[in-house]
Amino acid sequence: MFQMKNESLDRFFEAILKLEDMDDCYRFFEDVCTVKEIREIAQRLDVAKYLSEGKNYQEISATTGASTATISRVNKCLNYGSGGYKNMLEKLKESGK
Repeated sequence: MFQMKNESLDRFFEAILKLEDMDDCYRFFEDVCTVKEIREIAQRLDVAKYLSEGKNYQEISATTGASTATISRVNKCLNYGSGGYKNMLEKLKESGK
């Protein structure tokens, strides 16, 4: 199921699961990723949210600044991926985010 699974990624994801609050997340990801990478990941989650709400590519691009290629890739993951976006969007919705 998980094509990229390996020991190193397990350790990385375990580290993420150990983050306790928003400050922990900011500190960790600022060290691990560039600001651009963090913003791109956040943008993809926003794109997934808007796609799940039925917004069209033009609306999403105007709102998020995402390219149509990024929107298309996220859409493909929403429709044919492993369910990660859908799972996280549901969890965020449950928490009111």
